[in-house]
Amino acid sequence: MEDKQQTPSAYVIKCGGSTLAALPDSFFADMKELAEEGYSPVIVHGGGPAISETLGKLGIETEFVGGLRKTNEAVLDVVEMVLAGKINKEIVRKIQQSKAKAVGLSGVDGRLIEAVPVANAHEVGLVGDVTHVNAELISGIAALGCIPVIAPIGLGADGSQRYNINADTAAGAVASQLGVSRLVVVTDVPGILKVQPDGSKQVLPVVTVAGIESMIAAGDIYGGMIPKVRAAIACIQGRVQEVLIVDGSLPGVLGKAVKEGTVGTRIVR
Repeated sequence: MEDKQQTPSAYVIKCGGSTLAALPDSFFADMKELAEEGYSPVIVHGGGPAISETLGKLGIETEFVGGLRKTNEAVLDVVEMVLAGKINKEIVRKIQQSKAKAVGLSGVDGRLIEAVPVANAHEVGLVGDVTHVNAELISGIAALGCIPVIAPIGLGADGSQRYNINADTAAGAVASQLGVSRLVVVTDVPGILKVQPDGSKQVLPVVTVAGIESMIAAGDIYGGMIPKVRAAIACIQGRVQEVLIVDGSLPGVLGKAVKEGTVGTRIVR
């Protein structure tokens, strides 16, 4: 994938659709304030639970292989409907309630995300790896004073085939193409928590990618934190040097994350 020149004011947020929609109004007010200061947010969102719920209602079977949803055309129709339709527009509405402006896109729009089948496509079907991100389109929307909100659906090189893209890898690809070195992962936890000898939990300020698996093996990272951490690691690619895991409900968290990187847990290469 080609590298683009860095857009110094841009920052990328990756968040699950349900998490982002549930964030307090203060988070979006912070986003608007940062935008007014010249920091341009780009949001890449997922929505796995909502997709699974909709597939269940429609009686369409779904399964996961190695963390990726096995995707055929019927599943892909639902993925696109839920991500690009329902969740994407919920986030856009939430942002615009804060008096900021947002434009919702999927990777299909303007050939925003181009993809090829993943290496194990014979197992997972229509799941894609990102080969190109149309950074000019993202920058153009930001230049109009709008926040791009991106649903991770990709398009093949000839434009005929859609692909289901993992939101974490899509966010990493978007950040890398924009030249962003730090990606902010917004969750419902304050960072990676480590249990102390007295039983209390402490947020780890910095961890390395290499150290994470050993912490999982030792039980220092456990339960629902494991998939969050592994998802964050998936965002580290290309020019992205670190990922910051933050709790989006904390007052002023976005400003601290973008300007200082002094909140939550930094996962570094």
